[in-house]
Amino acid sequence: MLGPVILAASRSDRMRRLISAAPVTKQVVDRFIPGESVDDIVPIIEELTGRGLELTMDVVGEDITTPEQAAAARDAYLALVGRLRELGLGERVEMSVKLSMFGQALPGGHGLALANVRPVVEAAAAIGTTVTLDAEDHTTLDSMFAIHEELRKDFPQTGCVIQAYLFRTEADARRLAAAGSRVRLVKGAYKEPAEVAYQQKHEIDKAYVRILKTLMEGEGYPMVGSHDPRLISIAQELARRAGRKPDEYEFQMLYGIRSDEHLRLAAEGHRMRVYTAYGTDWYGYFMRRLAEKPANLRFFVRSMISKG
Repeated sequence: MLGPVILAASRSDRMRRLISAAPVTKQVVDRFIPGESVDDIVPIIEELTGRGLELTMDVVGEDITTPEQAAAARDAYLALVGRLRELGLGERVEMSVKLSMFGQALPGGHGLALANVRPVVEAAAAIGTTVTLDAEDHTTLDSMFAIHEELRKDFPQTGCVIQAYLFRTEADARRLAAAGSRVRLVKGAYKEPAEVAYQQKHEIDKAYVRILKTLMEGEGYPMVGSHDPRLISIAQELARRAGRKPDEYEFQMLYGIRSDEHLRLAAEGHRMRVYTAYGTDWYGYFMRRLAEKPANLRFFVRSMISKG
């Protein structure tokens, strides 16, 4: 299985330098990360919303080593909120944040991350949108869920992400499937040990369906994060059985992957949100996209060979 190898490479400084230096890399990265700045991304936001899609925006970057870098990450999101206000798109575009960017791994990181993310959540609420807290590796989740619970006291629309491959997630889903909650379910894209996570695709898929059933039958708002045609069909059937209307759940997919499917689902009346990342610190995000799906890796390898 290449996935774990690629995920290990995502933490390698040597591999980062090698891949970043490859002439073809920018061309391929642009498929998944269509800009480095807010100015770069505004045309993408306008194009996608103009085609009936909704977005969640991610400013990429995870290797935060100082409080100053964490504050800069906060300011980058506040700048994004400012542009969304100017565009009048607050109701169509939300934000996804990784708490590692806000200082979660630093000394006193739990409190620091909460202090940095709160202004972003406040600013998002002021323009009619919200923030979803992305899940990272399993060691960070208790802190993430505690920050999510704290933010929801004042901003109940704050969402969070759960990962199907973790053993704990079925219990987390039961707890989170309450009225007013917003929960994105994904398969998971970090290298996790067998002690805490399923390792085989068929096991992860089965867990995904069990957890999605819990969310659909609950009182919250499920966000189906998957590109898998079979899981998308299952999600639609589970929603039907649960008596959910099309505006009572949504699909989410990554920018650059199955773009035709984004438009098809939107045209059928489903809420379809595109997870769109931008920024200069793209390496970790890019490597996880390669690890998630063999087709992404094949695309990268073919591009390198054809340019070589």
